[in-house]
Amino acid sequence: MTLLQHYFPNLSTTQSKQFADLEALYNEWNAQINVISRKDTEHFYERHVLHSLAIAKVAQFLPGAQVLDIGTGGGFPGIPLAILFPEVQFHLVDSIGKKIKVVQEVAASLGLQNVRASHARAESIKERYDFIVSRAVTQMPIFITWVKGKSAKKNLHTFKNGIFYLKGGDLSEELAGLKYPYKEFAISDFYQEAFFETKKVVYVQLVP
Repeated sequence: MTLLQHYFPNLSTTQSKQFADLEALYNEWNAQINVISRKDTEHFYERHVLHSLAIAKVAQFLPGAQVLDIGTGGGFPGIPLAILFPEVQFHLVDSIGKKIKVVQEVAASLGLQNVRASHARAESIKERYDFIVSRAVTQMPIFITWVKGKSAKKNLHTFKNGIFYLKGGDLSEELAGLKYPYKEFAISDFYQEAFFETKKVVYVQLVP
């Protein structure tokens, strides 16, 4: 939490409590269902919460925005972003039912009114969203095929509607043939911890 407060000093009392409650909730659920890598649990705020919130260091979602989190697993990046942006609606989707159960229980425990979770495959989602977020579920060209047609046509933000993707390493080969405008943001520009040295937020514009 000290790390979180260092990088996000303007959290409300409610947000601070919700973030503080996250670790115990995930430890409790992780004992039953493996939603977070065991080796990462002692670095929970750094490797899961701060990593998810790197998207918020790149873009600010406006009140009323609709955001889809594909392959959310136990709720990342969707749950931390939903705490940070309480006036934004988040739809968290995963193909593994037991992980979605964890998302639903965590959201309910925190009193998050702006989160809904669906046990579904990405391709089956028919709604449209301002942005799609995800944390390294597959290579970007494949991910784009999953989410094509799910972007709202009207742009309301500084960034045009599209994808914010958390991924690490050299992405030059993976992104080389992309037919959409994109930009990489080094997370090390926002956070000092060694864990973030090779991590990036990749933005892909899907709507003209």
